[in-house]
Amino acid sequence: MEKQVELKRSMGLLSGLSLVIGTVIGSGVFFKQAGVLQQAGSTTMGLVAWIAGGVITLAAGLTIAEVANRLPKTGGLFSYIEDLYGPTAGFLTGWMQVVVYAPAVIASIGGYAAYLTANFLGWDISTARWITVVYVLFVMALNMLENRITSAFQVITTSIKMLPIIVLVVYGLFFGKVDALGQTVAQVSSSAHGGLGMAILATLFAYDGWILLGNIAGELKNPHRDMPRAIILGITTIVLAYVGVTYATYRTLPATEIVHLQNNTTFAMATKAFGDFGGRALSVTIIISMWGTLNGKMISFPRMAYAMAKDGLFPKYLSRLNKHTQEPINAIATVAAMTIAIAVFTDSADRLSDIAIFTIWIFYTAAFFGIFILRRRDRGRNAETLFKTPLYPITPLVAIGGAFFVLGSTFVTDFSGVLISLVLVGLGLPVYYYYRHKNHIAK
Repeated sequence: MEKQVELKRSMGLLSGLSLVIGTVIGSGVFFKQAGVLQQAGSTTMGLVAWIAGGVITLAAGLTIAEVANRLPKTGGLFSYIEDLYGPTAGFLTGWMQVVVYAPAVIASIGGYAAYLTANFLGWDISTARWITVVYVLFVMALNMLENRITSAFQVITTSIKMLPIIVLVVYGLFFGKVDALGQTVAQVSSSAHGGLGMAILATLFAYDGWILLGNIAGELKNPHRDMPRAIILGITTIVLAYVGVTYATYRTLPATEIVHLQNNTTFAMATKAFGDFGGRALSVTIIISMWGTLNGKMISFPRMAYAMAKDGLFPKYLSRLNKHTQEPINAIATVAAMTIAIAVFTDSADRLSDIAIFTIWIFYTAAFFGIFILRRRDRGRNAETLFKTPLYPITPLVAIGGAFFVLGSTFVTDFSGVLISLVLVGLGLPVYYYYRHKNHIAK
C-alpha cells in the first residue's frame, strides 16, 4: 500500500557533504569579490569580512549540528522550530521557505545560469527566461528518479565546481604579483551604510544554504553520525574556498581594477591566467556549478513540503511518495511549478528571495537558541552518543550574535523588504488554521 512507502535511507556522508557544498557554492564565490571589497574599502578589510563571515557561519553550523543531531527528522529547519516552539512557529517556518523562498531562489539561480548560458552560446538574452524553464524541468525530472541518482549528480557537479576554485587559488598564490593586503579602494561604496559591517553581511548571504541538509535527514543512512560531519566539513571547505579565492584575486588584480570590473573580476582573472580559453572554461564550470546548486535546492525544499504535508499542514497529495523511486514526486513537481511561474511571469525572483532571507534568519536565530532549550530538556538522555557543539556556550552565542547582526542590518537597510517579509509570513496564518481545523491537529 502507498502508506507503507517511506523515504529511502541511501545517502551517505559523501552525498551529504556534496549537498552542503553544492548548495552553497553557486556563483557567489565568483561574483561577490568586487562588491565586498567596495564595501570594505581595502583588501585587508575585504579579507577580514570573508573570514568573519566564515567564522559566524561555522559557529552557526556547529550549533545546528547539535540541534540536528538531537532532532534528526526530515524537514530540517521546519522540524527543528516545530519541535522547539510548537506547530504554529514550525508551520510559518516551512510556509515561508516552501511557498516564497524556495521558488524565488531556485528561479533566481536558474535565471542567472540561463543568462550565462545565453551569453556563452551567443543567443539573444530574451531566451534566458526559457532556458531557465528547461533547467528547472531538468532538475525536477532528475529528482523524480531514485535519490542515489540525484546524489551522484550532486557529487559530480560539486567536484567539477571545485576545480576552478582550486586552479584560481593556486594561480593567485604562486603566480600573482600584487600585494594582497594593504590595498585601498579609492571610492568606497556610495551607500550610506557601507563599511566592514555591510561587507560581512554580503559574505553571510554568500555563505547561506548549508542548513538545507537537515531537510533530507530521513534519507541519510546514519543521520546521527553523518549530519554533523557533513555540516562541519562542508562549511569548513566552503570557508577555505571563499577565503582562498578572495586572497588569490587580491594577489592577481589591483584593488581599483577589481572594483572597476565588478562581476567580471573572476573572468578577468581566469583570462589573465589562461587566455580566452580560461574565461570560456570558467563560464562552463560556473554554469555546471549552478546546475549543482539548483539540484541541491530541488533535493531539499520539496522534502520540507513533504514533511509538512505528512503532519497535515499542507495538502495531502504533497505527502505521497512514488512506489518505485520512493521520492516525493508531487512535492517536487509543485515546487518546480511555482518556480516556473515566477521565472516566466515575473522579473522579481531576486527581490523575492532577498525579502524572504530576513524571515529565514529570524527562524535561524530561534534554532540557534534551541541548543540551550534542548540541552536543558534532554539532560542525561543519550548524552554520550550525541554530537556536542565545541566551546559551548561561546559558539552558539557567536552564531546568535551574527544572526542579530543580519536582522538588524537588514532592518536598517531594507525596511520595506522587512515589512513585506512579515506580511508574507502573516499570510500563512489563515492557511495554518485552515489545515489545523480540517485535519483536527492539536495546538
